[in-house]
Amino acid sequence: MQTKEKIPILAVVGPTASGKTALGVELAKAYNGEVVSADSMQIYKHMDIGTAKPTEAEMQGIPHHMIDVASPEEDYSVSRYCAQAAPIVEDIVARGKTAIIAGGTGLYMDSLIRGNDFAPFPSTGVRQRLEAQADAEGLEAMAAWLRSVDPEAAERIQDRKRLLRALEVYLETGETITEHNRRTQAIPPRFTPVWLGLDFADRQQLYDRIDLRVTKMLERGLLEEIRGLLDSGVPEKATAMQAIGYKEFVDALAGRQPLEAAADQVRQSSRRYAKRQLTWFRRNKAMHWLIRGENTTGEDIFLSARQLLREIDK
Repeated sequence: MQTKEKIPILAVVGPTASGKTALGVELAKAYNGEVVSADSMQIYKHMDIGTAKPTEAEMQGIPHHMIDVASPEEDYSVSRYCAQAAPIVEDIVARGKTAIIAGGTGLYMDSLIRGNDFAPFPSTGVRQRLEAQADAEGLEAMAAWLRSVDPEAAERIQDRKRLLRALEVYLETGETITEHNRRTQAIPPRFTPVWLGLDFADRQQLYDRIDLRVTKMLERGLLEEIRGLLDSGVPEKATAMQAIGYKEFVDALAGRQPLEAAADQVRQSSRRYAKRQLTWFRRNKAMHWLIRGENTTGEDIFLSARQLLREIDK
């Protein structure tokens, strides 16, 4: 395996519903490994069905890390993820095992691998003032401000949290988030994994898998899971409840839209998310792609991965 001075790490990525969990487990069995999840929603406790969290049976006895590490009520950040996950990866390697980082949250994965520095700012009140300004003036006004100082970031940032973070970085450091990212990307990475990416020869095959997953989630009790979260006091507006598959059905349970309309919305949102994931991972020039055809099985994908790793390890 490849190493950072010989640290054996595999990074398994791909869009939602592509089979990352199963491949990660099979690789862990073959290479004496443990799985480190890189999924921004599987970190939350009590959110099992809607996040497609692996079951005990699916884990097949393989240790899985960075799952169920936060409460749904609390915000969670990429900086916190890296602070928790990096020592776990190092510990796995120190014990002579293979760390298999598997997930679809590209920002989490890339930040962990690069070793991005997320030193928190001192509490100067800038974030609080930005939050208040966004509430008073609206998000479009904040986006216009970001466009004026960092048009490149404004083009790619869509959500409130990341937009305000970009403005916070600029106000606190005088450096735009784009400049910050370029500078940190020039630093040698913390880890050097072998990258394995899952994709499909026919995009419709992926969409069919997504549609089937949504149906199965409902059959497994997703609505009951969401009711339980709300009844336990998790606010509708909590970050965790904004995840695809939760916010839509929260609206359905509250009577704001029909259940089937919510299910269709989840399917469409999941498809769009899968496209964004693939766009993110395709920028990685070190990626080794494993392509699923119409009749490709999970075992076929694993055997292809194993053959590829043998060739790399020669």
